Amino acid sequence: MRSNPRFPLPLPLLALTALVVAFMLVPIGLSVLAGLVNNYSAGLKSGLTLRWLGEVWEQYGGTVGWSLALAAMSVAGNLVIGVPCAYALARSRSRAARLFEELLTLPVAVPGLATALALILTYGTLQGFRQSFGFILVGHMVFTLPFMVRTVGSAFQRHELLALEEAARSLGASFGQRFLGVLVPAVLPAIVAGSLMVFTLSVGEFNLTWMLHTPLTRTLPVGLADSYASARIEIGSAYTLVFLLVILPVLWLLQAVGNFIERKHGI
Repeated sequence: MRSNPRFPLPLPLLALTALVVAFMLVPIGLSVLAGLVNNYSAGLKSGLTLRWLGEVWEQYGGTVGWSLALAAMSVAGNLVIGVPCAYALARSRSRAARLFEELLTLPVAVPGLATALALILTYGTLQGFRQSFGFILVGHMVFTLPFMVRTVGSAFQRHELLALEEAARSLGASFGQRFLGVLVPAVLPAIVAGSLMVFTLSVGEFNLTWMLHTPLTRTLPVGLADSYASARIEIGSAYTLVFLLVILPVLWLLQAVGNFIERKHGI
């Protein structure tokens, strides 16, 4: 951790930060280690192996691609629906808009199981749709949309953007030119932050997905739960390692892209 030499961090604060980091990382490290030993009960004395990783990949490898694809499609759907929705809510002062904004956050407050049950009751009779990944995608969209709308909506409400939009309007710019040519570039860092949040939430979402999935539409978290429930602890821990190996490089890449865009377009 780097600190500004002009404002060194107090030692107690550094110690507390290190303690929190250790508290979070030690369980992950032990879980990963459990997936790399021959016998968890015997510990490192039993020797290291990649056997469990191989078994996990053979049984659940197909869930990796679908989880990443669902997360990418959730981001795309949020960009198409969430960004215009955020603009509309940011510019509207009507009571109906405020009510809609509150309703939009309900899937975050309500347990995912309840949201999934509502979707099943409403669309469960559409067998082709119910058996597809599209059904899970709808659930992920319902769950993640509030995060994109809230994040981007706050950026649209900045006073300087109101003045910028009014200036573009006075110069004769159409709504499309103002929205795509002026406003969206101005709030691009917020859009990137919202996209990163949506991707992360979609990849790790379990409660809602567990209710919506079928044996043919499993995702990474659902496969992880299956491995914990039906196999030995070494396989479950190896699945955790696979999850980390898949998701961490993607998140680091997205974070780097977000930082790059913020440096280039942040205002």
